[in-house]
Amino acid sequence: MDNLKDLIVFQDKVIRSVLHNGEIHFVIRDVVEALTESKDPAQYIKRLRKRDTELAKGWVQFVPLLEVQTKGGIQKMGCANTKGIFRLIQSIPSPKAEPFKQWLAKVGHERIQENENPELVLERLKETYRLKGYNDNWINTRLESIGVRKKLTDEWQKRGVKKGLEYAILTSEISQAVFGLKPSEHKQFKALKQKHQLRDHMTETELLFTRLGEITTRNEAKKTDAQGLHQNKTAAKKGGKAANKALEAYEKETGEKVLSDKNFIKQIEDAKTKKKLK
Repeated sequence: MDNLKDLIVFQDKVIRSVLHNGEIHFVIRDVVEALTESKDPAQYIKRLRKRDTELAKGWVQFVPLLEVQTKGGIQKMGCANTKGIFRLIQSIPSPKAEPFKQWLAKVGHERIQENENPELVLERLKETYRLKGYNDNWINTRLESIGVRKKLTDEWQKRGVKKGLEYAILTSEISQAVFGLKPSEHKQFKALKQKHQLRDHMTETELLFTRLGEITTRNEAKKTDAQGLHQNKTAAKKGGKAANKALEAYEKETGEKVLSDKNFIKQIEDAKTKKKLK
């Protein structure tokens, strides 16, 4: 989830988005879930199409299947542009409809501005993290780690590594070499659930050594001209081990452990409560 332009949030609900034919498109099921709080948005959409026959008739025209990055890899999902989402909202009885319309108009305006000035993406993300209660030092470290991650995945793509599962395999190799834990084990150590984004709950020090592992992995892949999953796996292990040596030296010098069971769940929940009370 470290693609900045995909990080769009409406009232604490993530709405995934993709750019298609020069327009921003939103994932329909995310919109439905945000508006209705439905635990099964797919079934809600089915019932909605049966109830609104006119909506069902034009469905194929305004809801193209587009490739969306998910935790399980790239999947084709029903999406719609701003005009399509406004049509969808007409058929959903929800007290959130009007606020969502205002949010949608704001997001569309922001995306136009961000395409002209990419630095605005960073400013938006900084503000998102501030509202979650993070301090500026952590935020800057997190943003730097996002930049490093993007460079690494771009390098993997050039070298024939497939998005989704293969990226996850290599990420796991780096994590194991740096921390001695797979990302899933790191989550368990921090008492996080599947829905939580691990890196949003790392300490600054954990983020720093994660970043070092990814920088070293990228350099190793370039140095050895690694191609495909197998060769990049070797580069990932070497990159992670190099970062682990630095981690051990840091711990020896400071007497502090890098791996932390700390998470920011309570901080984020408190920030949400504070925001609602205003």
